Parts: sequence; C-alpha cells; structure tokens
Amino acid sequence: MDGKLASSVKACLAAVTAAIAVAACGGGGDDNSGGTVVRVTEAATLSPKQVNNSMVANPVRWMPSVTDTWQLQLQGKLDTSYNVALYVLDLFDTPPSTIASLKEQGRRVVCYFSAGSSEDWRPDFQSFQPSDMGNVLSGWAGERWLDTRSSNVRGIMAARMDLAVSKGCDGIDPDNVDGYTNNTGLPLTADTQLDYNRFLANAAHARGLAIGLKNDVDQLTDLASSFDFAINEQCFQYNECGGYSAFTAQGKPVFNVEYATKWKDPTKRPALCAKAAALNIRTLVLPLALNDKYRYSCD
Repeated sequence: MDGKLASSVKACLAAVTAAIAVAACGGGGDDNSGGTVVRVTEAATLSPKQVNNSMVANPVRWMPSVTDTWQLQLQGKLDTSYNVALYVLDLFDTPPSTIASLKEQGRRVVCYFSAGSSEDWRPDFQSFQPSDMGNVLSGWAGERWLDTRSSNVRGIMAARMDLAVSKGCDGIDPDNVDGYTNNTGLPLTADTQLDYNRFLANAAHARGLAIGLKNDVDQLTDLASSFDFAINEQCFQYNECGGYSAFTAQGKPVFNVEYATKWKDPTKRPALCAKAAALNIRTLVLPLALNDKYRYSCD
C-alpha cells in the first residue's frame, strides 16, 4: 500500500489500439520472457467511462507461467538487474522508458496501483468524489477506503488501466481489493467485492492486460477463474497459502512476498522455501517498504 492520472478515455483510444496491434505480433517465450500469449475471447462489461468494448474486441494478452520468477519494487531507486521473468512496479512512478527498457531485455512488467483506496498523493486523486471515500486505512496515512460500487470509482480505475496500456504494461496488480473484510465505513459486502473484482478483471482483459488477484484470500475459489495470476502478501505468516491451490491447479502462478525479518536468517529461510516449493508458489522475502533494501528469493 505504501507504493501505491486519470487520462480521458477518448485520449487513450489510440494508445490502446496501438498497444493491441503491437501485442498481436508477439508470441510465447522461455521462462525469462515470462509466460505465454493468448487471445481473449470473453466479453467485458464496461461502464460508460471505459473504452468502448468494440474498439478492443479480442485483444491478445500475455499470461505468466507458474515457473516465472519475479521482482517487486515500489519505492527507491529501481534495480533492473535481476534476472527474473517479470517485474511488479508502480504504475504512476515508473516512466514508460523504464518499462520499455525492461521489455527489451525480455522481461514482462506488471503495473501496481491501489484499486480499493484513494491515495492523496496520486495525480488523479481529485477525480474522486467525497462520497466515494470511507474511513482512513489504519496505518497508512493519506489513504481512504473506496466505495467500489461507485461508477465514478470504476471509471477512474478504467482510466488507470488505459494509462497502463499507454505505458506498455503487460499486466496490472490492483491492490486493496478485499475492502469488505475491513472497517471501511462503507456498506461493502462479499457480494459487492466479487462484483468489483470481476469488473476489474473484465476491464483489464478487454484492454489486453493480464491481471493478478491481490490477497482477498477468502474469495480465491470464487475468483481464480477470472484472474490470470495471484499476488499474495504473507500467506505463510498467516497460514493462508493452502487456498492458492485454486490458482495453481489451473496452471496459474502465485507470487508471494513475506515481510517477516526472521526469514532473512539463512538458517531459517530454507524451511520457508521448502513450503513454497511444495505449494508451487514463487516466494520472495522483502522489506515492507518494498524499496529493494534487501531481497531473498526462494527460486
């Protein structure tokens, strides 16, 4: 959440169409190129503020593989030297030139943004209406929970996906998509969360973007078929990793990050990595700030 502009839809149409045309020329690759490329056949239900679905029908999108390695960095000077299949980077803070450079090296880029909270430092913050926002996120200054039922909120998220396309992102990592389990001050429920998360997945796929499910561990079984991969924070810490078989059983990768500093200990980390290997999960040990101060990989 600590790393976590709305462009008009009309302005993004040309970028979306161009990105799709380029993607159509792509193909699969080895592990370091990150997964495969597939053609989307499902229709997406788009709001009036989203790109007209007829403009982006059946785009080609990349999908990661269960064997793909990864790096996650949202703050600090970016280290692009890791020999991994994909990078997860901040949508707003990462320039297109960085994304292009990584892709020239054969990497895939997943772009992070918060889909369930407003962040008052983001360039599109003023697009949110007061009625869109609920309680402050505990421990995260400047963030407030969003009413994910709001058509305005959904329009903003659609614009963010358009930005991701224009920057060259291969996929997206929308955070805070389990608001209903928190004290949001909003009438959110499990059903409203499922509806919103499926909206995000459909909107991403309509743009040729892969999408990961961030946490939301209580709805893994319901949502695994709609998402291309999962990103989890601390499922080993909270004994929640078993549910991710809903993804791995479908050949969809699970990327896990653990923040507990005990895993920095080389005598303790092998136990964590053995568990990750048994569950076919790609696990990293990183600082909570996600600033690349240190990095330990189980791969």
